[in-house]
Amino acid sequence: MPDVAFAYLAQGRLYRVRTSEETIESEFGRSLRERAVQIHNRHAWKTQGRGAQFMTGMLWPAQAGDPAAFRVAITSMAPGKSPGELWYSLETPDVSGLFILGPDGREQRVFHTADFRLRHVSLSLDGEHLAASVFHNDFTSNIAVLETGGTGFQEATDGDSVDIAPRWSAPRRIVFQSAGLGRDAAGRFAGLGPFAIQELDLDSGEMRCLAEDPAADLLGPNKTAGGDLFYIRRPHSSQFAKVSPLHALKDTVLFPFRMAFAIFQFFNFFSMRYTGRPLSTSRGAAQRAPDIKQMMVWGNLIDADRAVRENRLGDADAPSLVPASWQLVRQSAGGKKVLARGVLSFDIARDGAILYSNGSAVHRTEPAGDTAERVLVGSMIEQVAAL
Repeated sequence: MPDVAFAYLAQGRLYRVRTSEETIESEFGRSLRERAVQIHNRHAWKTQGRGAQFMTGMLWPAQAGDPAAFRVAITSMAPGKSPGELWYSLETPDVSGLFILGPDGREQRVFHTADFRLRHVSLSLDGEHLAASVFHNDFTSNIAVLETGGTGFQEATDGDSVDIAPRWSAPRRIVFQSAGLGRDAAGRFAGLGPFAIQELDLDSGEMRCLAEDPAADLLGPNKTAGGDLFYIRRPHSSQFAKVSPLHALKDTVLFPFRMAFAIFQFFNFFSMRYTGRPLSTSRGAAQRAPDIKQMMVWGNLIDADRAVRENRLGDADAPSLVPASWQLVRQSAGGKKVLARGVLSFDIARDGAILYSNGSAVHRTEPAGDTAERVLVGSMIEQVAAL
């Protein structure tokens, strides 16, 4: 194992690497999964024996209480005050929570809630406050600050925007990425503008833009004490819906076929509910099942198999899961410099070294970014954090 301490997330699981690699399992998450098993066993009679299809289809969802379908995922992490300590956020279908993992492996629950989703945690420089992204049901997200004891929770930003990935740049300053949220005339979500890097002064409430690019998203900012700004730059793909006469004509021509398909799906639904068999015998439904080799990163759904086929970046045993256009950039008084390509996540260690991942491996490089050393090969790595 490398002489460097770090942690990483892969498909909702947390791994800590010090002298060796260890998998971290949340006691809270395990207790919720065990309770799901108990509920499943208690109601097993509803899906067994005569009339089970009727009971399952009419009164209870087919997957209700199924422990195999109960998702417990660690969604973000940040190094704590003590060496080896980790703060992390956890989600289940019903709740989101904040936890601390001590150097001895013991878990402490700070709080949990069903009102919102908490992600992108970041501990302040003095260790007294925590910043995080709070996701709401109206597609907006804000930057929230709370005391490390779980009290004093307050949302520091607001508005019709997506504010995420906070990092402390000074004792009372936070950098984060922000994008304007677009809606149509009916108020429905229509898309996001490019992510820019903002810095918020918590005392004055003043916010200033540190970096922006109308053609690119700037992601995961990290500002050092010396004033250098690091972030991932990727091409921006506009998500705003565009209406054209050609699309309107296409919708008109396809309307009868879409209506026929909707009617078929209506009867197919009842066939599945009451007989357990679909009207169609094709393998289409099975082919549409979610692929476990997919992950959501910065709002993009990454297909690992497709990325490996299309990308030539990285080693054969650790190919990049994102294209070379995802670049790690250092912005300083002297200008901007691309430190690495095909970067999905990064963090800066206390000694100034940079850890970054392409989704299949973790690399370490000095601040100059001239040479990089591979320190770990993994699979579907979503986030990396220096300890």
